[in-house]
Order: sequence, then C-alpha cells, then structure tokens
Amino acid sequence: MAAAKETTKILSASTTGSLPEPISMKPLNRHSATRTIYLFAAVGILGLLVNYTWWHDLSTTYLYKFNHGGTAALANICPQVSELIPQRNFDIWESLGATYDTDAFQEKAVSWLAGAVQVPTESYDYYDPVGTDPRWEKFHTFHSYLQKAFPLVHAELQLTKVNTYGLVFVWKGSNEGLKPLLLAAHQDVVPVEPTTVDKWTHPPFSGYFDGTSVWGRGSCDDKSGLIGIMSAIETMLANGHEPTRTVVLAFGFDEESDGIHGARTLAVKLEEMFGQNGYAMIVDEGSIYGEQYGRTMALLGVAEKGSVNVRIEVTAPGGHSSLPPPHTSIGILAELLVKIEANPFQAKLERHSPPYTIVQCLAAHAPNIPDHLRRDIIASAYSDKALRAAENVLFKNLEFKNLVRTTQAIDIIQGGVKVNALPEQAWAVINHRISMESSVAETEAHDTDLLKSLASKFNLTYHAFGKKVDRGQDDNAVLTNGNLTLSKAFDKGGSEPAPTTPFEGADAVPYRVLSGSIKATFNRHRGIEREDETIVVSPGIMPGNTDTKYYWKLTPHIFRYGHVRSKRGSLPPNIHTVNEAMLIDNFLEIIRYYTTLILNVDESALP
Repeated sequence: MAAAKETTKILSASTTGSLPEPISMKPLNRHSATRTIYLFAAVGILGLLVNYTWWHDLSTTYLYKFNHGGTAALANICPQVSELIPQRNFDIWESLGATYDTDAFQEKAVSWLAGAVQVPTESYDYYDPVGTDPRWEKFHTFHSYLQKAFPLVHAELQLTKVNTYGLVFVWKGSNEGLKPLLLAAHQDVVPVEPTTVDKWTHPPFSGYFDGTSVWGRGSCDDKSGLIGIMSAIETMLANGHEPTRTVVLAFGFDEESDGIHGARTLAVKLEEMFGQNGYAMIVDEGSIYGEQYGRTMALLGVAEKGSVNVRIEVTAPGGHSSLPPPHTSIGILAELLVKIEANPFQAKLERHSPPYTIVQCLAAHAPNIPDHLRRDIIASAYSDKALRAAENVLFKNLEFKNLVRTTQAIDIIQGGVKVNALPEQAWAVINHRISMESSVAETEAHDTDLLKSLASKFNLTYHAFGKKVDRGQDDNAVLTNGNLTLSKAFDKGGSEPAPTTPFEGADAVPYRVLSGSIKATFNRHRGIEREDETIVVSPGIMPGNTDTKYYWKLTPHIFRYGHVRSKRGSLPPNIHTVNEAMLIDNFLEIIRYYTTLILNVDESALP
C-alpha cells in the first residue's frame, strides 16, 4: 500500500510552471512518425505489464512469505499482541492455575454448574411487571442456590438487588481512583419446547454430568458465564486475593426477552454507582473460539447487531368454514411470509467492518485458507473487484453471510381457534438482526415496501408502524377485504446496532488487555509455549443481542466474549435447542479466563 500511495503522490504532482522547449518543432516524416507510434505503443504495453506485475506481485509476495513461515509481510493485517501473564499478581495466578488442574477442583466446578442448571429460570417474550407476574418468582430459588454455592462472594462482596431480581455485586478495590471492571452475565435461559423434551440425551434441567459434559438448558447460555465468574471470585477469595481495582458484577434476569425488566434497570443503578463512562471496560457473554481453516481463532465481539421484532397481522371477516372466501386470513398471511422469505436482505461486505476484520485475520493467520481466497482478501483492501470476488466465496457460507447482512427469521405464528370457523385473525413475528450498516427504521421500511403489492392484491387496508400505507392505484377502494398491520411485536421498540469498541490505535488498550488475557488463558490451559501454536484473536461481531445494549453510556470499551469453545460458527454449540451441554474442560478454562482477566485488569495501566 505504501508503494501505491507513493505512486498516487507522484501521479498527482503539480504539472504547472515552465516546461522545456521541444528539441525540434519540425513536422515528422512518415518513417519517424511510424517509429514514434511504435515507441508509444511499446511504452504503453510495458507500462501495463509493470502495473499488472506490481499489483500481482504485491498479493503473491504476501502469499509466498506467509506460506513459508514468514508473517512479517502480513504484520499490519490483524496484528496480534503477546500473551499477557499477570506480573504483580503472578503468584496467585500460578497458584490458582495449579488448583484448577486438580481433580478435586473439577468435581467442585461440576457441582457448581450442574446445580445452577438444575434451577429452571426460563424467560418468555412477554411478562407482566415484577411483583404482579408469578413467573418471576423462580429467581428467588436461583438466588438461594447462589448464596449456598458461593458463601464467600456473598460474605465479602456488597450485594444490591435491582427490581427484586437483578444482582449487582461490588468487590471493592484498594484504589478507589481506578475505574472498575464490569463483568456481566444473565440468570435466565430460553424455554425448552415441551415437544422436544424426549429428544434430549439427558433431561434439559437435570444438570447431568456424563464424565465429559454438563447437560442442560443454560449450561452454555449463559450459566457457564455467570457461574464461571462466581467460581473464579469464590476461589480467589478463598486464596486471600484482595483487588486493587474494584470489580463489579451485573447479572440480569430477562436477557432472553430483551432485558427490559433486568439490564435496563441495572443500567440505571450502575450509572448511579460510578457515573457515565465510569467503568474501565465491560465484558459480557458473546462470541466463541474455535478452529478456522487450520488455526484456532477467538472472535472477540467488539460490535453487536441491532434487532427488531416485526409482527405481521391479518384480520378478515369470519364465518362458517363451509362457505369460505378464496383466501382466509391464514392463507393471506402464508403468502405474505413466503414473500418475506423469498426476498432476504442483501449482503455486502464493507471494508473496516467487524466481519471484514475477521476475514482479514483469516488471510493473515489461517494456513489452510484457499490461496485464491487469501489473494482476494489481501487485494480487497484496495480493489473492489477483489472484494466482490472474496464475497462470492465467503457468502457461500450461510452463517458468515448472515453475520454480514440484516437477517429475518419467522419464529412465531398463530391463527384460528376452531376447525369449522373462518379465522378472523392470523399473525406471525419476524425476528430481524440488523447489520452494522443499517438501522431499525431501514429494516421496517424494507418490510413495509415489500408487502405493498400483496396488500393491494388482497384488497387489504394497510397500516405499518402506526401509519397508513399507500398501496398505489387500489388505495382508494371503498370496501376492503380486511386489514394488514405491521407493528413492533410485544410493544418493544427494537435496538440499533451497537457502537464499535476501539480495537486498534491508542484507545484500544482494553482490547489489548483482553486479547492478551485470552492468549494467556489458552496457553496455560494447554501448556503451550510456542507462539505459532497459540490462539489468534480477531475483532468480531455478536450476531445476537446481549444485556450490554443498555450499557453504552457506562464505557466505550464493551466486549462480548465468554471463551466458550465451538467447533464451528460464531455462537456456542446447541444453544436455544436440544442437547445444550458444556464440556467440563471448557468450563474449567472459562474459570481460568475470568481469573486471568480480573488479575490483568487489576494491574493494568487502565484509568
């Protein structure tokens, strides 16, 4: 790129001022004119060859050096920090590490996580306020379990309950001038579909340990995070650790249903405690680590997609089903949903976006990525053609394509009450995850425009998000066959994409501390000493939403990463479906991860 910039600089240099007089102003004869034409042609062809060779050699030189073990040429693409081992806190880090390696501690870790899974804390899309809906009361049982399992945490840390079930623990440090570290997790889990219970290898709330994994709903999402944090701090307290920097724990209780009663109220309390921009950094659940093209990579969530749930409702006259119209409300709804699924949002990989940084890291560090794809990714930094070529390959992976674009998933549908009664109402809910380049308003406009033609076809009065929609020439029909209404489901307003956390430059110290802590954890857990065997950390994006969407005012340094291991993808394995389970070896590593992070942040130069 330096050569390209220098070339641009030369080509754009000023040509004003005096030019030398030509040697001769005489007209050229025929032979000399022909020679001149040939000369210009030769120079032009040579220029094209030089230009092609320069651009071609740039990417192939990078590729050659990478394939032969020299990553210096790629040093400016996805740069890596070294592992960060605590210095002042080295002795306790080393001692705790040895403890975590023991069979006795593994038994304790199994007990902690299994006990938490055995307390069902299912969260639903709609709740009445705390104190009026009895379904909230299950969290009393979970709090009792936490108090019994982690007595030192409850004895030594200051606990504040927010909106009855939100938990804020404060582990006071000796230096109150330092901004605290905030670790977040959520207590609730998604419901288990009753018709799938018999498909589980072990019952979903059994917490069964088969010698390798703890099984059950929440074992990955997110009780492994919450219990991992509590386990690390309980063990650190048992070993006499006293922090210099304050550590705050914030545990919501309805993250799976948008966090309105939990994290939103916790955010107010957390700001009240330490103020806006009052925290050094926040770490919540999020992306995973796993093998990508022959290299283990951690996708550190520096961004989070937005979301909105759109309810599509069709109402039509009822009646006896023996005298049906051509299309019932359910039939109309079905065609609307087919239209939605047949017209997904376009995907476009934008330079400097978190998904783009992921593929850059793959090009720089993954040995098994196809050569042609590596060349296109490297060249995509300056070539639109190469960027589109890389897209064509990368978007064959549907999961990656969905990471880039706004997605749509029809998750809920309902209509009809009796087999011989025409349905007067039918509705469905579409869950959108909004790309970093889009917005809630743009997503709603897409859905609204997409369904105009069908509203006209079925002669429906069309309202979308509180406004009547013009259906074109049929909009003036006096009588309609029913109504089509688009609205935000469950009276929830949606969330815009999150601001991107700094991950490069002078403002990226928290990113580097976390990145180095991940590497130290990974290496210590496996006894790795060679740099080429360690994990690669890449800035990434969280495709789902976390409680951090309410915490933007607390710090610009928000990370979504829980060190959960996965064989593939950007989310933990089997979350929100049957056979959710957590490898006990991974859970022990999660405890080590939180321990390493707490100790490194404690002695860091962060304000």
